[in-house]
Amino acid sequence: MILALVAAPAAGAETVVPVPLDEAARSQIAHIENYLNGLKTLKARFVQISSNGEFAEGNLWMSWPGRLRIEYDPPKPDLIVANGLWLAHYDKELEQDTYVLLDSTPAGILLAEKIALDSETLTIVGYEKAAGTIRVSVTRTADPGEGSVTLVFNANPIALKKWTVIDPLGVVTTVSLQETSFGRTLDPELFHFEFKKTPLFE
Repeated sequence: MILALVAAPAAGAETVVPVPLDEAARSQIAHIENYLNGLKTLKARFVQISSNGEFAEGNLWMSWPGRLRIEYDPPKPDLIVANGLWLAHYDKELEQDTYVLLDSTPAGILLAEKIALDSETLTIVGYEKAAGTIRVSVTRTADPGEGSVTLVFNANPIALKKWTVIDPLGVVTTVSLQETSFGRTLDPELFHFEFKKTPLFE
């Protein structure tokens, strides 16, 4: 399984049920949204652990809006690049690429130009603040069968430290960030990808 944020969606007709939020929780979520919308770039090492037993490490870069690069450490032969519209997964060993529209993936939630966790398109289905950590779980309102994304932050000061994705098959994948740096200048070429086949829409 590739990094949780790029898991493909699945069709579903479930009804989403929002979690009840008091005034303090809504204020905290607004603070988190302001923090996320203030991010420009992120560079980090990551550790990925899945409930199906998979384990991986690597490096990732994010540039808002819409750009992402994930390089796995050997022996995992995967490269993932989002260029603002498309998200490409390249298997170096097979020399094959696949791609999906970025906005159809969980990554599209975190890389959006305007992040609104509680909105018409996203529904908050979980919220917890305890022991200096805040957890916010969201799902796409129109298609909760796609799964959910839980963003985990340090509470004070607010800082993104991990995320967990539950995919349509129920596989839980947690990605923890390490050696994280924010706001540094990133080479635009990190987010460039030469498609071996041309997407239908560009």
